[in-house]
Amino acid sequence: MDDVDAVQAQIARNMLQSGDWVTARLDGIAYLEKSPLKYWMMAVAMRIFGPHDWAARIPIALGAVLLCWVTAQFGGWAFGRRAGTYSGIVLASCVGLFLFTRILLPDAILTLAITVALWSLLRALDDEETHPGRWAILMWAAMGTGLLLKGMIAAVFPAAAGLLYLALTRQLVRRETWRKLKPVSGILVLLLIAAPWHVLAALRNPPILDFTMHSERGSYHGFFWFYFINEQVLRFLNLRYPRDYNTVPRLWFWLFQLLWLFPWSVYFPALWKLDYRKPDRASRARLLGLCWTGFILVFFTFSTTQEYYSMPCYPALALLVGSAIGSRDGWLRYGTKAAAAVATLAAATIAAILWMVRGMDAPGDIAAALTTQSPDVYTLSLAHMTDLTLRAFAYLRWPLGVAGVAFAIGAAGAWRHKPTGLRPVPWIALTAMMVVFFHAARLALVVFDPYLSSRPLAEALAEAPPGRLIVDDQYYSFSSVFFYTNRRALLLNGRVNNLVYGSYAPDAPPDVFIDDGDFARLWARPERSYLVADGSQAARIARLAGNRLVTVKRSGGKILFTNQ
Repeated sequence: MDDVDAVQAQIARNMLQSGDWVTARLDGIAYLEKSPLKYWMMAVAMRIFGPHDWAARIPIALGAVLLCWVTAQFGGWAFGRRAGTYSGIVLASCVGLFLFTRILLPDAILTLAITVALWSLLRALDDEETHPGRWAILMWAAMGTGLLLKGMIAAVFPAAAGLLYLALTRQLVRRETWRKLKPVSGILVLLLIAAPWHVLAALRNPPILDFTMHSERGSYHGFFWFYFINEQVLRFLNLRYPRDYNTVPRLWFWLFQLLWLFPWSVYFPALWKLDYRKPDRASRARLLGLCWTGFILVFFTFSTTQEYYSMPCYPALALLVGSAIGSRDGWLRYGTKAAAAVATLAAATIAAILWMVRGMDAPGDIAAALTTQSPDVYTLSLAHMTDLTLRAFAYLRWPLGVAGVAFAIGAAGAWRHKPTGLRPVPWIALTAMMVVFFHAARLALVVFDPYLSSRPLAEALAEAPPGRLIVDDQYYSFSSVFFYTNRRALLLNGRVNNLVYGSYAPDAPPDVFIDDGDFARLWARPERSYLVADGSQAARIARLAGNRLVTVKRSGGKILFTNQ
């Protein structure tokens, strides 16, 4: 897809082709804001399987599967095998993990690193553990790996949650605690894993150290300043430049956890009946889960945040819900009734929508039925949901029908369920509901593909005669064109957002960004040129291009033009 999805994959391919595994680049411009491990993993997958879009997704897919397995093992160790299985099922079948692994985001693997670190903390401190030292080193190694995935939060989250847990259990100032956690050797392991790339990146992108506490267009302070000061500190304070992001309203950020953990969030009330105070393993694990979830949600309450930023607390919530289901508490029956009611309402709503669009035609692709919002709206991850109209559902009849069947399965199973010792909740019906629903979501993504991706334009470009490529707007707007054609392009009025900082680096190529005047001159030359643009900009492009504007391909509301 366009935007961050194809951007991540193309950075990985650029590393593989250039041999530079230190500095990420897009269109020749240094891209200094992200840690590299996800690019390295994708590049290795492409090296083995070829530069395919599906190859780039292998690390995220494997990371998500491993995360669910680790969560199940964590729950089995803490609460028993059955509760551990419930925990793994909760995480594997919740809305949030599925939704936010459709895009090449490192958060699932980051969450895996944090989960391993916090489980290792408990294992290292457990009196019955036969190898506490190994778990302590694994904890530090997981944090070091996390630093290469998404920066400082990979260490801040487990460290803060762990310290809060140690304080509440009165272990924080005990000498035995720190003897078991091995901070000296552990920090050395962390630095051995994480420090080399950070040092190399700073050396190759000077100035090495710059602590300027403000940012503005046109300035360049090297890797250290952009990665640590601008991306970590100023972003937390909402002072980062460029401001190519938005933030979810605080109340919605908290309420969204009910959606991301659906359908299992209906059992959240049962968490109040769990025991968090006893010194036994299960209670300590539950307490850590509370500290883990609480710190992350509070942290992002005071910071800028996207919808998926809370993913690192999904395993903690899954563990707590799995423990609650395993406890067979009477409160679970109210959660089951709530699940039945929600599933019934969802199925009825889908039936009503299908009835309303029964006579509507669906010509072309879904882009014809979507609305376009202000560019500022799309700085949130799920902003394209606001593009939907009633007419758009005429293109989604088949996915809607499958989703309706999914909710009917869940509703029937939940209403008919009678709690027993082995089946305190209708987990088979709810899991089946989500499996079918995820298939419906996949079908919907196929329908949305022409709108969310520019792949049809890239394929048309690959079949066309050679020529200069120009992209209207920023790199992210048509990033899948770059991936599927594997070529560079001129960016028309595209010196904005993610590439603006690197464009002022001393080694930045001078021939990437052009304005309207440059475009008009290039387009008038006898050699062939191509332009990828949004359909809403066709009138503006026509004024600039004069009478030399030939349409090659239209798809998803986007157009590929040529000058001859």
